[in-house]
Amino acid sequence: MASTPLGEDSYPEPIASSGRGGGIWRVLVLAMALVAAAVAFSMFGEQIPPELVMTFIGLLAVAGVFFLFGLAAGLFRFAATEDRRTISSAVVDSLPFGTVVADRDGKISYVNQAYGSFSGATNNGVPVGVPRLFAGHADASEAIYRLSRAAKDGRSAIEDIRIVGGLGGSHAEANRAFWYRVSVRPLPDTADARRPLVAWAVEDITRDRENNETAFRDLQRAIDYLDHAPSGFLSADAHGRIQYLNSTLADWLGYDLAEFNAGQLALSDIVRKDGATLLMRGRGDGEIRTEIIDIDLVRRNGTSLPVRLLHRAARLADGELGETRTLVLDKSNAPDTEEELRAAEVRFSRFFNDTPFAIATLDQKGRIVRTNAPFGRIFRWSDESKTLEMQPLSDLIGEGSREKLARALADATAQRSEVEPVDAVLSAEGDHAVRLYISASEVSAGSPEHVNVYALDMTDQRKLEAQFAQSQKMQAVGQLAGGVAHDFNNLLTAIIGFSDLLLLKHKPGDPSFNELMQIKQNANRAAGLTRQLLAFSRRQTLRPQVLELPLIVDDLTVLLKRMIGEKNQLAVEHGRNIWPVRADVVQLEQVIINLVVNARDAMPNGGSITIRTSNLSEAEASTLKFEGMVPADYVLIDVEDTGTGMTPEVLEKIFEPFFTTKELGKGTGLGLSTVYGIVKQTEGYIYPVSTVGVGTTFKIFLPRYVPTAEEVAAKQAAAAAPARDLTGHERILLVEDEESVRAFSARALKATGYEVYEADGGEEALEVLEELDYQVDLIISDVVMPEMDGPTMLKVIREKMTDLKIIFVSGYAEESVRRDIEDDQSVDFLPKPYSLDQINSKVKEVLGRIDKRS
Repeated sequence: MASTPLGEDSYPEPIASSGRGGGIWRVLVLAMALVAAAVAFSMFGEQIPPELVMTFIGLLAVAGVFFLFGLAAGLFRFAATEDRRTISSAVVDSLPFGTVVADRDGKISYVNQAYGSFSGATNNGVPVGVPRLFAGHADASEAIYRLSRAAKDGRSAIEDIRIVGGLGGSHAEANRAFWYRVSVRPLPDTADARRPLVAWAVEDITRDRENNETAFRDLQRAIDYLDHAPSGFLSADAHGRIQYLNSTLADWLGYDLAEFNAGQLALSDIVRKDGATLLMRGRGDGEIRTEIIDIDLVRRNGTSLPVRLLHRAARLADGELGETRTLVLDKSNAPDTEEELRAAEVRFSRFFNDTPFAIATLDQKGRIVRTNAPFGRIFRWSDESKTLEMQPLSDLIGEGSREKLARALADATAQRSEVEPVDAVLSAEGDHAVRLYISASEVSAGSPEHVNVYALDMTDQRKLEAQFAQSQKMQAVGQLAGGVAHDFNNLLTAIIGFSDLLLLKHKPGDPSFNELMQIKQNANRAAGLTRQLLAFSRRQTLRPQVLELPLIVDDLTVLLKRMIGEKNQLAVEHGRNIWPVRADVVQLEQVIINLVVNARDAMPNGGSITIRTSNLSEAEASTLKFEGMVPADYVLIDVEDTGTGMTPEVLEKIFEPFFTTKELGKGTGLGLSTVYGIVKQTEGYIYPVSTVGVGTTFKIFLPRYVPTAEEVAAKQAAAAAPARDLTGHERILLVEDEESVRAFSARALKATGYEVYEADGGEEALEVLEELDYQVDLIISDVVMPEMDGPTMLKVIREKMTDLKIIFVSGYAEESVRRDIEDDQSVDFLPKPYSLDQINSKVKEVLGRIDKRS
């Protein structure tokens, strides 16, 4: 049907105001001019000359002929409404659906060709409105009413209308349902539209709806097939949340599929223990491959469902895990062929007996029904006259863990999903530990197996944990010992210093001289104890020196007697003219202390310990059969006890780190390995000689020290040198937070002529330097001080005094102090405790180097 324009209310193509409005005004002006001329001729015709009238008529004739010629030639044309409507009509007529333009009351302005193709769209050649088109169909009445209301209100609306037989009725397809999509929308106001217009659209969407319904029915049919398949199916996302669960699997697991929502369940909810991780691991290379996994699922009531999974999990291109697809086969009642059963039995037996941990199944009373091969080894079962079967598992572990085991077995029997592991010590050996993991077993008809037990041997780990805990305690004790030794060094510095000041006033003939010497000697002995504490805390630098062994052993006698207790006896025997050795005194003292302590521990019921020193010539050493020892002159130290002795197997491992024969928690196994290292660093040898039930003797061979000619000459020159002049006049800043140490040091320096300024910390030292305009020759400072320590103070002072010399005093090792100093080239060190002579000598030495450099 052709498009139907209807008079001046048709829907024209928009025209600019300069086109139509300007032409109307020009026509009106021309018409008024002609009317005015006609009136003038009629009223004043007699007065107007005939020549002028003829001239005017001639001009009109010429103009008329010209316009006729132009119109014929196409230079002029009439701008008719039909011509302005051509483009818009073509666009609307090309639409694939029917379109009607009407006002809000339903008066039609324009319809396109597609609308006229609908049955009943015209009445006697006149188009009808959309409401009238669907008026005879009851199924469309409500929708048409809503659309009409929207058209009157100037709103957009859309409705899908179902009509059996279609518009106008179809005899061939009277029972077929036809679908029409009807919409209405307001049109924007235009200059030539007298009333607001709306556009109706009618589209036949029957084929699209039929295609959608067919696809939906196919999808429903596929879902129905999948839901009622004889096997289960599930899909999970990358986070393990289940997105789909078919009806079969939901029934197996005891879930209502009508209540299931995507993401409501996780794999961990239906798979026991680490099975969810097994299903989520995918393949690292992104390859999609089906895996066969035999596993137990967990029903909603907590019971197990043995299944076989055909599982796919792949990674996406960016490396992320994609969704999984898993087919679930129920293996609880699935009959296998005899060959498959044999193959599965072989695989299971190989897996069951080759595990590195013990496995056992228990009955309801906790008795062992079946075990794997490692069970006997881990539980130290060696009684060949008895079998493990039907033995209560609780009889194999210590009493302290039996109550916890009983609770765990009860939880597993009650099908509780989370059962706490049990840490136990075996009753056979107190130091042998295991960790038991307990889970419920799937109970089958006639089977006595109710509980599975998995046991890990934790003995080595427990020993390591104990050794680590012991080492932490030793580290804490070492830190405490270092702190105590540091503070004690401050006290000893003051005691030794003031003793020296008093000895300057009391000569050997003075009645108080002996008492003062006793104070100083005991303070020096206490200083030796602080060195041992610092060595224990590993803050003392160990330096070898020439030693007389009998003096070292005698100094330790009092300490050793206190350490071995009253029920043990200590004897010391020295040979004649013992040769000197070159060793670190603290190291050597540590060796003797460790050996005596070990000897004490080897005598639980008491006994005697003997320390001997003797010379061993090269000829005598060559007769000994100790492996690896080179014949030479040695000083021999024997530490002998009357203890339990050691077997040859223990003697082979006695110097290995962390090897100990002591009970768990009573030894780290580091003592003898440390002794061995110290002796080897001193270029000596150590050998144990032991007899079980008789005792043990540790023999230490230290090389004899023979001084070189240069060392002898230097020693003689030092002895013959005149007394040094320790006086001076330089300006010294003394920084020390310990008041007694600062007071002694200041008096000692002032007594030798120095000008001394004092500060009790780094902050005050900076203030004193500023008052003195940084004019000092030397700074003597403690290292460890509150608020600002010595190295920090030095860093600040360096900005003003680049060439300053400083002496750091500390009870800690020099190397540990220098590690905290950025520039230690101009830093000297004086260890605490120091005496009057030591501080004056050190100051003179440092200031003497400054004078030479100047």
